[in-house]
Amino acid sequence: MKTIAVFFANGFEMIEALTTVDLLRRAKQNVITVCVSSDSRGSTTVTSSHNVTINADIDFESYIKKYGKNLPDCVVCPGGTVGSHNLQTKKLLDHLEDCNKANKIVAAICASPAVVLGNTNILKNKKWTCYPGMQDEAFSEYQKNYADERTVIQENVITASGEGVSEEFSLTLVEMLVNKDEADRIKRTTLQR
Repeated sequence: MKTIAVFFANGFEMIEALTTVDLLRRAKQNVITVCVSSDSRGSTTVTSSHNVTINADIDFESYIKKYGKNLPDCVVCPGGTVGSHNLQTKKLLDHLEDCNKANKIVAAICASPAVVLGNTNILKNKKWTCYPGMQDEAFSEYQKNYADERTVIQENVITASGEGVSEEFSLTLVEMLVNKDEADRIKRTTLQR
């Protein structure tokens, strides 16, 4: 069983975040939802871009104490323009870079590839995608490697373009973390084409 951390910040895109959590849990993986909030320490309450409030499993500070040295197998940044900007904390960016250096899977969808990963060293010399038009928020040196594609896999980095690609993105994570058979089983049982 792999451990996957999915980071939630106020303004997150619900379809992207919860589809990822749902399909990875269907694959029987240890998925931890992490609240990244500057509002109050210890808070696990986070509100989506469409005003749906959820309780994450753990707050970011507690997560770092537990997983800062013993890194998870995969980290995921959902999008949402506001949510992505709220994920831009130095501690989270440093953690993502540590995961990348340790060759853990680093995944982001929608605005987060540009807004979050695009402001770290993670996208250096890698092809990547994001929500069309958001690519200008990444470091300028990365913009030339932007690809207008649904999902891009570059070594340990997975990026996807938006909420309409959430299932494809999530199944790609299942395939990489578990195997293709499990991804195919979930695709079949959830009636995806």
